[in-house]
Amino acid sequence: MVSGLELARWREESIDRAIALSIPPQEVDWLLQSLAGLSSLSLRLESYKTDAEIPLPIPFSELKQLWEKRLQDRIPVQYLVGETPWRDLMLKVSPAVLIPRPETEILVELALNYGADLFSRGHWVDLGTGSGAIALSLAKALPNAKIHAVDDSPEALAIAQENAKNLGLVNQIEFHQGSWFSPLSHLQGKISVMVSNPPYIPTATLAELQPEVRQHEPLTALDGGNDGLDAIRHLVNTAPQFLHSGGLWLVEMEARQGDAVKALLTENGHYHPIAIHKDLAGIERFALAYVRKSVSDH
Repeated sequence: MVSGLELARWREESIDRAIALSIPPQEVDWLLQSLAGLSSLSLRLESYKTDAEIPLPIPFSELKQLWEKRLQDRIPVQYLVGETPWRDLMLKVSPAVLIPRPETEILVELALNYGADLFSRGHWVDLGTGSGAIALSLAKALPNAKIHAVDDSPEALAIAQENAKNLGLVNQIEFHQGSWFSPLSHLQGKISVMVSNPPYIPTATLAELQPEVRQHEPLTALDGGNDGLDAIRHLVNTAPQFLHSGGLWLVEMEARQGDAVKALLTENGHYHPIAIHKDLAGIERFALAYVRKSVSDH
C-alpha cells in the first residue's frame, strides 16, 4: 500500500530524473499503469493523489528499485515490466527477444496490403520471429492462412509460443527452430509470403547504439555483419527456392540500405517487380518484391 500523495511525489521526482537522463518521461506512467494498476486517465488528471491508500501488486520499495534499474542500468522499461503493447496486441518480452518497434507495424501493414487478397489461404512465414509480433499479427488478420514462425533461438521461440497461447492463436501458427529457411525444407516452392525483420545493423556501428539497445537487447538480432546486409543477402538468395512463383518477399532494413537491397534483388534475377517503401518518417525502411519464377522453373 502507498498513499496517493506519496506516489505523486515519487512520480514527479521520477519524471524530472528521467528528463535529466534523456529517458522518455512517459515511461514513468507506463510503469505505474503496468505495475500499479493506475489508469492513464487518473495519471493525467492526477485524481489518484486524493486516495488514502493505493493497493500495489508489488511492494512500493520494489517498484522504486525497478525504476532505479531503468535509470542507472538503462534496462528498457519493457523488460522491467515484462510486456509491451504493439499494434493491438500485448506481448510478453524478455532480453531473449528484441522489443518490437513501431516502424515494424508498417511491415505488417505492407504484408497485408500486398498479400492478403492474393494469398489469404497460403503459407506465410515470419523469419526471425523473436517475440512473435509479426507472426501473431498476421495470424490474427488471416484466419485461413497457415503462419510459420521461425527463430534460431529456443529462448525466443518459447516467448513467441507463450504469446501465441496468451492470444489464443496457437492453432494458426507453426513454430520452427532453426536458421532462416532451414527448418522449412518441406515447404520448398509452396510459400506464398515471406516476411522478415532481420539483423541489419553494420557490426561497426553497434557501439553507437543507445545503451538500452546495445547492453540489453540480443545482439544476434541486431548484428548484420560488415555491411549490415548478411542476413538480407541470404534471404535474397534462398527465398526463390521456397516461395512459389508470384510469391511475396518483404523485409525491413536500415535507412540508406534501399539501393543496396534493390541491387541485390535485381542481380539475383528472380524478383520482379521490386519496390522500396518508406516509414512514417519518410525513411526508406522496407523492400518488397515478387518472385518472378522459382528455381524449379529452370
